[in-house]
Amino acid sequence: MEYSTKRESHIAEKHLAALYDVSSVLTNSLDYKQSVNKVLQVLHDKAMLQHAMLALIAENEQMLSVDTVHTPNHENGSVAKNIRYRPGEGIVGTVLTQKQPIVLSKVSNDLRFADKLDLYALDLPFIAVPIKKSNEVLGVLAAQPQIDAPEKLALFTRFLEMTANLIAKSVLLAKDVAVQTDQLEAERDRLRRKVRSNYSMDNIVGHSRVMRRVFEQIRLVSKWDSTVLIRGESGTGKELIANAIHYNSPRATGPFIKLNCAALPDNLLESELFGHEKGAFTGAVKQRKGRFEMADGGTLFLDEIGEISSAFQAKLLRVLQEGEFERVGSTQTINVDVRILAATNRNLEEEVKQDRFREDLYYRLNVMPMFPPPLRDRIEDLPDLAEFLIDKLAKQQRRELQLTDGAIRMMMAYDWPGNVRQLENLLERASVMSESGVIDQDLIVIDGLDGPKISPRPSMEKVTLDSPEMDERERVIAALEQAGWVQAKAARLLNMTPRQIAYRIQVMNINVRQL
Repeated sequence: MEYSTKRESHIAEKHLAALYDVSSVLTNSLDYKQSVNKVLQVLHDKAMLQHAMLALIAENEQMLSVDTVHTPNHENGSVAKNIRYRPGEGIVGTVLTQKQPIVLSKVSNDLRFADKLDLYALDLPFIAVPIKKSNEVLGVLAAQPQIDAPEKLALFTRFLEMTANLIAKSVLLAKDVAVQTDQLEAERDRLRRKVRSNYSMDNIVGHSRVMRRVFEQIRLVSKWDSTVLIRGESGTGKELIANAIHYNSPRATGPFIKLNCAALPDNLLESELFGHEKGAFTGAVKQRKGRFEMADGGTLFLDEIGEISSAFQAKLLRVLQEGEFERVGSTQTINVDVRILAATNRNLEEEVKQDRFREDLYYRLNVMPMFPPPLRDRIEDLPDLAEFLIDKLAKQQRRELQLTDGAIRMMMAYDWPGNVRQLENLLERASVMSESGVIDQDLIVIDGLDGPKISPRPSMEKVTLDSPEMDERERVIAALEQAGWVQAKAARLLNMTPRQIAYRIQVMNINVRQL
């Protein structure tokens, strides 16, 4: 009797020490899988429980899936692979059903035992306890005590139940983290898809020859990390091109950081690009990363690069050449991996001649120049561009908007000094003024810096069909107007067959109704 008491005391001491180790493991790491592996190892090494197994309720299923097994004689991962227990199947499945521990004094004495792991000795005991949250079973913890004394099994069962309670908190935390991680990843993927959709090349509209060349350049430069200098008038879509290059490049999953260089004086521009240390200047109350650090592994878009001063140009040149810089107020050199996209509407060649822009910086930036054309040089794209912008406005205003051919003809007679931005503003103003949602030529009021630029053009019925000032689309529309929008009559006026004019109406996106 005295020996039995000492033996029980010895087991209790080992279990108490093991329980401390289990709690330490579970509280010292947020890696659920790693923690559980260590816990099962503690059961083997310090609690006299071999072949410890953890089975959890499979997601979206009412059965147990073996999650982790610790056995020094096998590859644990391969042992537990794809092993499941249905409710009531074997001892493990019965614990799931009954929600109570099951203790076998000898495995061979119970025909319910299903050793799918092929690990357990038939002449030793076996204990399986539920892992529960309130009355809900989350899983089953099972192991084989390394003793053949049935009277000691109560100690092992109690210890295994306490361990299961500790694991339950870890399992719940792991599930919550997994759910939140899945939600965050889904949201991240949704936002990435949305951003890529918003900034894909589909948002750069145009079928003219000059725009096809721009699309081809975007496709080519997106593959590599070469510096791109986007040059052109204001409102031609330089930032849109920069977005398309980044989001179609291998760096698309990295950050895309933008900065308008014309918006800040030199001292603030240096801090904005390179960052600063706490106390570097008045108002620097804490350390701050600059745009170069924020863009590490991604792309930095420097808009209006031609506006920076000569003094700052030298500082920028070093970063572009060496890929390194120091924060303001620091001597520590920071290295970054950043792709540079720059844009300007200035004539940099003339700026270099006038000593207002460094020649070495010019050549560093001008690796791959791109020239988005002004709208007047691709006026044939205006109908498609206007329809694209109208669709965008319709989504914003949550109603249907329609642009008449008369309005399109009127807009095509203008040279658009403000380019696409001016066109977008005009269409937004016209849509606001249209109660019905139909935008006709009466709502097209084109104002510039010098006042109204054009007035409504005369009716196409008064225009000769072979006028050299008309392009093919205008000629087809004029013929339709003269023919009362009867396609067969318009085809005869143009010496075409009905099939030919029908084809042109389709490909030119002409609204075949009298306006």
